[in-house]
Amino acid sequence: MKELVSIITPSYNAEIYIAQTIESVMRQSYANWEMLISDDGSTDQTAAIVEDYQKKDQRIKLFKLKQNSGVAVARNLSIKHAKGRFIAFLDADDLWYPEKLTVQVDVMLKKKLSVSFSSYRQMNENGEDIKVQVNAIEHLYFSKLLKNNYIGNLTGMYDAKRLGKIYNPDLKKRQDWCLWLEALRLSDSFAYGIQEPLAKYRVRENSISSHKIHLLKYNFQVYHKFLKYNVLKSSVYLIQFLKEYFFERPKYISNV
Repeated sequence: MKELVSIITPSYNAEIYIAQTIESVMRQSYANWEMLISDDGSTDQTAAIVEDYQKKDQRIKLFKLKQNSGVAVARNLSIKHAKGRFIAFLDADDLWYPEKLTVQVDVMLKKKLSVSFSSYRQMNENGEDIKVQVNAIEHLYFSKLLKNNYIGNLTGMYDAKRLGKIYNPDLKKRQDWCLWLEALRLSDSFAYGIQEPLAKYRVRENSISSHKIHLLKYNFQVYHKFLKYNVLKSSVYLIQFLKEYFFERPKYISNV
């Protein structure tokens, strides 16, 4: 029996994209998965679209938050209900390639990994390839991840059998970075970066995540509030973050 993979998907007013995202999961060559969609108080037809897919595939599960509570709360609700050995993440506007789970689970089991991720491609709001690839670091250690978030959340996977369930902290932004830092801390090892691109990330205009430099105050909170570093140490790491962002991170981005 193949190991169950729990796919964690928060959604909020994603009616334009959610069907494409679900279908990319339904096309997976790896069949033993459950998709746990937590709708964060959407005011559009997102929940109704998910309910239609539920009727087609019982592996899709919907949980509804009564009011908009933020992506961390939505993700944590899905994680709470997850039953799989492997926990993977896919936001409601991103896509997976059909072999994503097959490749990743095989690597996790063969190499006895606790954490893995992969390279991924970028697309525009309309789903068109913009010919940019973000390449995974093959052996990503905590010390490197501490300087910048090198794990594309849509490609990340951890072994809950080895690490236990890991939840998002109560921060407004950058919760995914915190989760992967905690996963590496618990694993006492490295995250393995699969070089093959296994997913497509949607770059949306005016999204906060598309303007990483605007997230500096949230990056500081990762060091100060989540990691409990004092103000001076957090400030030093924030400077290192900037150096990494401008001078090291571009080395892992290529035109394809």
